[in-house]
Order: sequence, then structure tokens, then C-alpha cells
Amino acid sequence: MFGSARGQVRDVVFVDGVRTPFGKAKGVYAETRADDLIVRVIRELLRRNPALPPERVDEVAIAATTQIGDQGLTIGRAAGILAGLPRSVPGYSVDRMCAGAVTAVTTAASSIAVGAYDVAVAGGVEHMGRHPMGEGADINPRFVSERLVDPSALVMGSTAENLHDRFPAITRARADAYALSSQEKVAKAYANGQIQPDLVPMAARHVESGWDLVSVDEPPRPSTTLEGLAGLRTPFRPHGRVTAGNSAGINDGATGCLLAAADVAAELGLPAKMTLVGFGFAGVDPEVMGVGPIPSTERALARTGLSIDDIGLFELNEAFAVQVLAFLDHFGIADDDPRVNPYGGAIALGHPLASSGVRLMTQLARQFAEHPEVRYGLTAMCVGLGMGATTIWENPQHAAAGRADGASAS
Repeated sequence: MFGSARGQVRDVVFVDGVRTPFGKAKGVYAETRADDLIVRVIRELLRRNPALPPERVDEVAIAATTQIGDQGLTIGRAAGILAGLPRSVPGYSVDRMCAGAVTAVTTAASSIAVGAYDVAVAGGVEHMGRHPMGEGADINPRFVSERLVDPSALVMGSTAENLHDRFPAITRARADAYALSSQEKVAKAYANGQIQPDLVPMAARHVESGWDLVSVDEPPRPSTTLEGLAGLRTPFRPHGRVTAGNSAGINDGATGCLLAAADVAAELGLPAKMTLVGFGFAGVDPEVMGVGPIPSTERALARTGLSIDDIGLFELNEAFAVQVLAFLDHFGIADDDPRVNPYGGAIALGHPLASSGVRLMTQLARQFAEHPEVRYGLTAMCVGLGMGATTIWENPQHAAAGRADGASAS
């Protein structure tokens, strides 16, 4: 039986995480293959962690929402081979729409916990410029004809408008103010050098202009103003509240991380930046998919025996401002709480669907290093077709700081 030889389920640690800079659809990566983006990420993880023998990687789990073309062919396996991992290292693909990378992490981590693996690569890639969400999909007509879902459930921007309807206190002005804050926090984090350490520069070829080295995110708009946001149109509903300014964009990018059993990481001399405490996934009405992170967080907290007051840092995916604000209101957290998205979020940085979950984790890991006084943090995101995904992590630096304080006191 898995785990029984060791007597207990093993702790799983987040060793390292990196990502490509995110691009706008039809932007810097317009002529770059999706699989080349994730290959670059895997190679960088191995380069940054030379203590890890490549043959010790037991699995490669890579998510993509649109699994066709250069995001198809079991991309976890294909990317592992292209990245130079030994042929003995298997791989597979994951799809849970926006929570693809989260699911890759939680699935691989669960396998490590029960002893099936020791080390895994998990991440996601999305080239939305080449593969728009839903490309090639054949939605069963019964979804609408039998009224299983409202037609708006199949248009993410419309689900955000529905969320505004459900929570009238979340006005467009409030959503715009939150969006401006995201842009400002990203600009500040860049100025402080807090985002760049986990970006892997990506060579991008353009037929007309040649090669370019992409080293920063393309989507941020540091010149954003409230006046500019207020003037944007509402494409999903006349006189609506959801705009391109208070939503994440359509983006390209890849993310990846190394996961390991805590004892194996110690054996190999690998860092342990975070320890997985637990996770939760939940379903909600697809028409208001933005509320998904609320029940998934409640589930994760209940299963770990924690409360929202135990969480010292939050990385919430900003698919839409209204979705984050609904989460904050539910848990009694202020819009400008400094624990929430300290480096800004997807409204500024972009949201390449299946890849975004590991961006949240990588940023949380760096924030843990900056804040040893914080013990627990979480990542959460809404998911298309009415779901939410939450992971809860513990900060190893917190325990280390406690031991150091105890030694000083003695």
C-alpha cells in the first residue's frame, strides 16, 4: 500500500518555480510555438537546480486548456523529451481550464505524498493568440436546450457581468479602482526587482523583424488612470461593468515548478520554499463561475483545520476584478488589504489560462521569503464552467525564524 512502508503520508515541498514573461495575444510570442515556451521553463528549472539529477524526475505534468496543435500530443511527455529529460521520465497532460496548472501541482503532489513519486515537474502553458479558448470544442447543445446552464455561462465576460448583478455593492467604479491598484502594484514590484528573479528570458522569432529576447511581461499598462478606465466600453453588455481594463487579457505564456518529497529535497540539497498543507476544488453555478474560489477556499480551510484568519498572504487570480472583490467581501477582507496580491495580479500581468496557477504559487513563495513572520498563505482562482481552486501552503522560513528566536532566547 502506498505510503505504508514509510508509516505516513510524506510532506511535499515546492522547490522552485519559474515562468516565461507573459505576452499579449498576437504580441511578442505571435510566431513562437507553445511547446517551446514550456520547454524553456523546464530547462530553466533544471539549470537553476543543478543538485537535481534529471533522472530523479519521476513525472512531468503540464496543463493546457486547448489541447490541440502545438499544445497537444500529450504535451507533458513531448515537452519533457524536448527539454532533454531522460526518455525514462514519463509525462502527461492536464485540463481544468484556468486551474490546469493548479491541478497539475495537486495531482503530482498527491502522488509524491503517497510515495508513488519523489520528484515531479508541474506547470502549464497557453498560447491564446494561436489557440483561443474553446477552439475546436463542440459544446453539447443540451447544455442550453435543456437549460442545464444559462447561455451566458459559456462566455466568461458575461459570467462576470452576472456576478456584478448578484453583488450590486461591487460597482464598476470599485472594480476599476481595484484594477488600477493591480497595475500600480505590478509597476512597484518591477521597480523593486521582485518579479524579475523568477522570469526566464525567452527568445521569440518574428519573420519580418528577426529575433527578440523577451525578458519582461508585455501586458502591464503602468500609465493606467481611473479616468482612462472609466472611458472603456463594456463589450459583454450595453452599459455593463466589465471592461478590458478591469479584466485579465488574452495572453500567451508558460509556467513550471519543481515539487519533491521533503525528505528527498533534503537528501538532494534542494531548497524548500513552501510546504503543501492542503487544497480544495469546488463547483458552483457556471453562470457565476467567479464565486468558485469562495467554496474551494472554505473546503481547503475546513480540511486543513485552518481559518481565514490564519492566512497571512493571498495570491488571488484576477480573471476579473469583480471575482476578487466578491471573494474579499465574503471573507471580510478590505479591497486594499496589503496581504492580497502584493505584487499585483492578472489584470496587469495577464492570464494565460492553464499556466496561471503556478504564477500565483511562485509569487507566494517569493513573498514567504520576504515575510518569515507569515506562516500560511493561499492561492485561489475561479475556473470556467463554474469551479474554484485553492491551495494552502506553509512557510518554512516561519519555522526557521521561530527556531532562531528560540536559540537567541536560550
